[in-house]
Amino acid sequence: MAHYLDFEKPLAEIEGKAEELRAMARTNAEMDIEAEAKALDRKAEQLLTDLYSKLSPWRKCQVARHPERPHCRDYIDALFTEYTPLAGDRNFADDNAVMGGLARFNDTPVVVIGHEKGHDTTSRIEHNFGMARPEGYRKAVRLMDMADRFGLPVVTLIDTPGAYPGKGAEERGQSEAIARSTEKCLQIKVPLVAVVTGEGGSGGAVAFATANRVAMLEHSVYSVISPEGCASILWKDGGRMKEAAEALRLTAQDLQTLGVCDRIIKEPKGGAHRDRAAAIAEVGRAIAAMLDELDGSKGAELVQARRAKFLNMGARGLAA
Repeated sequence: MAHYLDFEKPLAEIEGKAEELRAMARTNAEMDIEAEAKALDRKAEQLLTDLYSKLSPWRKCQVARHPERPHCRDYIDALFTEYTPLAGDRNFADDNAVMGGLARFNDTPVVVIGHEKGHDTTSRIEHNFGMARPEGYRKAVRLMDMADRFGLPVVTLIDTPGAYPGKGAEERGQSEAIARSTEKCLQIKVPLVAVVTGEGGSGGAVAFATANRVAMLEHSVYSVISPEGCASILWKDGGRMKEAAEALRLTAQDLQTLGVCDRIIKEPKGGAHRDRAAAIAEVGRAIAAMLDELDGSKGAELVQARRAKFLNMGARGLAA
């Protein structure tokens, strides 16, 4: 059964009526309802176009969090071959919120790292809803070190509400682990490309996205804090999340203006969850294009360009 967001309820009603008509026809061969069902399909198609042509920042947040969007495992399964997962931080434990390992992308050896949210209740709990603990970031540092040692490009896939804020995570050095991962992103002498596929939440996302090239799916978001958290802090009212989403400038379009996002990846009409295969293919093309742009760049040049990118971040938007 399809999952509809709050603002998609009118669409759900129309698509539901069309399906009801077709279900009735299946039980009664004498009924001829195809013309009426097709008319409802056309109406639903137009409504879908209208809804997604003018999404507010808050609605983009809702789409970015849609439970049926493709997640890290889906991208790895579809875009990478010979994937060999590597587990553990060689210090405390393995963190299932972060997955990564060796793979081939278009037959080129790479290291891929990403947040995994899970796809149902059981797997979401197993993967802690994509919220990494310190050992997840230390695992990422370990993988980036290995990529640097063997000259392998790094591809990161970001989709997290933020780093896990639990007591145990704080006791094990959550902030330090995020900082070390961000530092490692800035140090490695191999191409590093990042794609925000859903939510890019706070330092939990920055730790993987401090890259030479950062792409965002059209309806993904990337911000220092969630709209709900921002509203709770600024106005002591989490219900003002729509207002906070506007102020945070967290959409891919805003962030491209500010120089945070280098490339926006177009999503299928109605979001990546409506045509997962098409969305994944677009991400694959974007990764290939970004790696091609960096092909031939030397280690020191890559490090310097990455550093300059982040020192200059925001200047483009301020100048405008």
